[in-house]
Amino acid sequence: MALFEEKQVRVILLDIEGTTTPIDFVTKTLFPHANAKLEAFLRENAANAEIRTLVEELRAQHAADERNGLKPPNWRDDSEEERLRSCGAYGQWLVARDSKCTPLKALQGKIWQQGYATGELKGEVYADVLKAFERWTRQGKRVCIYSSGSVLAQRLLFGSTAAGDLTSYVEAFFDTQVGVKAEAKSYRKIAASVACEPGQFLFLSDAPKEIAAARAAGMQALLCERDEASGTGHAGEQVIHDFAAIFPE
Repeated sequence: MALFEEKQVRVILLDIEGTTTPIDFVTKTLFPHANAKLEAFLRENAANAEIRTLVEELRAQHAADERNGLKPPNWRDDSEEERLRSCGAYGQWLVARDSKCTPLKALQGKIWQQGYATGELKGEVYADVLKAFERWTRQGKRVCIYSSGSVLAQRLLFGSTAAGDLTSYVEAFFDTQVGVKAEAKSYRKIAASVACEPGQFLFLSDAPKEIAAARAAGMQALLCERDEASGTGHAGEQVIHDFAAIFPE
């Protein structure tokens, strides 16, 4: 049985964490880097209008979390100092909860931008990604990325890998501005934005809920499980472990 209907596919839409990039790179390199520098970054950029807007958006999210009984750390606005401390503590609380909060992701992207610029950070992808991007491009397939990390963070990661700058292979990057990854409407928006029907997409992700949402939107989708020894298994689900089976030559 074929993994997917190859003739229909015009666009390959890819998740990042656990699909193009090792999960450890995100959880053990990127997140700790942003956490360690968050409060200092907020202080250094306290007068920046864009950063102040992100802080306001985080304050609003904090209030929503309180209303929903999630018990975030206290937020104090008594002074600019207290405000920055509160924002830093709340940001780290969100990270610990693996929150996909859009202003948090935007702040992380700004911090990582500095890290990539100084050479503290280098993007990481699986060994087969460059060859797959080259192969799909030769075949006339369009490559797009959809991740909960900000578009800025995505571009920085793919632009600084050991294999070189891979951004030229990617037609479009999408983040939570387009919607939540576990909701079908997000995938319909992506399809509309690149002027293709959902059925012309093949979405690859390590998250079953995302696969289900993409399929609900009419896309073809395959679960990507990079660690064959993980033993997670998904009954009745076709799984790929690398990109070799996706439009081989």
